[in-house]
Amino acid sequence: MPIVVRIDVELARRKMSVGEFAERVGLTPANVAVLKNGRAKAVRFSTLEAICRVLDCQPGDVLEFVDDGEPTP
Repeated sequence: MPIVVRIDVELARRKMSVGEFAERVGLTPANVAVLKNGRAKAVRFSTLEAICRVLDCQPGDVLEFVDDGEPTP
């Protein structure tokens, strides 16, 4: 998948646990795991806003486009 979620990098930089992050963002730890492991198909803007607010970052700090070489449909 060409969009990579880098929440784990931002959490490590802040020495924040997944549990604390999940609670502050308003997600379950299971949903944070879905995001971290690249299994999410979509992210609501309100969730992205909460992530950025909690991590004090920009969307580009947690989302990255990685070209996998496959043509787009």
